[in-house]
Amino acid sequence: MPKTVIVGVSGGIAAYKAAYLVSALKRRFDVHVIMTSNASKFVSALTFETISGNAAITDTFLQNDTFEVSHISLAKKADLFIVAPATANILGKIASGIADDMLTTTLLAAKCPCIFAPAMNTAMLLDSATQKNIEILKKRGYYVMDTGEGMLACKDSGKGRMKEPHEIIEFSENVLKSLYDMYGINVLISAGPTRESLDPVRYLSNSSSGKMGYAIADAAIDRGANVTLVSGPVALDKISKAKMVDVISASDMQKQMMERRNDADIVIMAAAVADYAPDNYSSQKIKKDKDMNIALVRTKDILKELGARKRKGQLIMGFAAETQDFEKNAKAKLITKNLDMIALNDVSKIGEGFGADNNNIKLFYDDGEMIDLGSESKQYLAKRIMEKVNEHYIKLKALR
Repeated sequence: MPKTVIVGVSGGIAAYKAAYLVSALKRRFDVHVIMTSNASKFVSALTFETISGNAAITDTFLQNDTFEVSHISLAKKADLFIVAPATANILGKIASGIADDMLTTTLLAAKCPCIFAPAMNTAMLLDSATQKNIEILKKRGYYVMDTGEGMLACKDSGKGRMKEPHEIIEFSENVLKSLYDMYGINVLISAGPTRESLDPVRYLSNSSSGKMGYAIADAAIDRGANVTLVSGPVALDKISKAKMVDVISASDMQKQMMERRNDADIVIMAAAVADYAPDNYSSQKIKKDKDMNIALVRTKDILKELGARKRKGQLIMGFAAETQDFEKNAKAKLITKNLDMIALNDVSKIGEGFGADNNNIKLFYDDGEMIDLGSESKQYLAKRIMEKVNEHYIKLKALR
């Protein structure tokens, strides 16, 4: 799923440049525009709606079809906030904590990186009040760009011109890269069980809850990665910032993983895919008035297929859920499936592994290294796993 960028447009002649900015951002991001009432006097909301593909928000009290507080829900969704143009008025409001329209309320609610691209008359920019507001914003963690120099709308010449759209995008990219060490990396993750149907009401499956895979997806998103999560049937909330792909059977998962593998820099198979499926599916419910013998066939080995088709620079990691001969089985899987890393977990431990909130993980690498992450919560282990995966990915990229 692409990152979500909010572009805030305040009232200034440079608002016309914001249309070009939104157009350029749209090629890579999901872009939402919030306009002040004065901004709409320079450029219409329809212009931004047409370019972004999303409604341009102008009213704090705009009615919508769902019961949600718009400025809060959009602020939570955002990965980056750009205000362009940022007038002296908007800089002063945010520096003072004033929230009296949709743009300012959303800005104050946002927890993502926020960038201001100022645009105003030279005298207004250099005024001590404006300079003080910029200083306050920077101290609070906001990013305030310098302005360009040249002819201004008022016919004066000097500082105060808003930076060009390509300069704002370059600045934004540098901010994201400095904050997220996996920014721009595409991560494909599988999670949860698969179900292999016997008849319309019965299936073969396992005890996987999907918690480990979902935690890994969250950890990758927190590091700035673009995450696609292929999930078997689980009782977990969808991850809003991941591209979610729902599957049921092993063949469904194999199809979706193989279709997406070429776009992935990192592939992590955390799903507990069924090794066997019924040889025959009964279209009618099988009655229990007689003994049942079920013929099973092997499902496709997705992880082995991914390893066999691994492209240059790609990292592939699997999981080995074992109950005996732990290290022997994990190392064998690492080699036979052409993996770069494998996470071993002992699923026989009470309160850990399938369905539990805790897990135990040992990481084995293709170069023979082993790291014991111990027994911890799945959220904690997921963060450590992504830390180690990213380190190894950087190493592999340098070698291949």
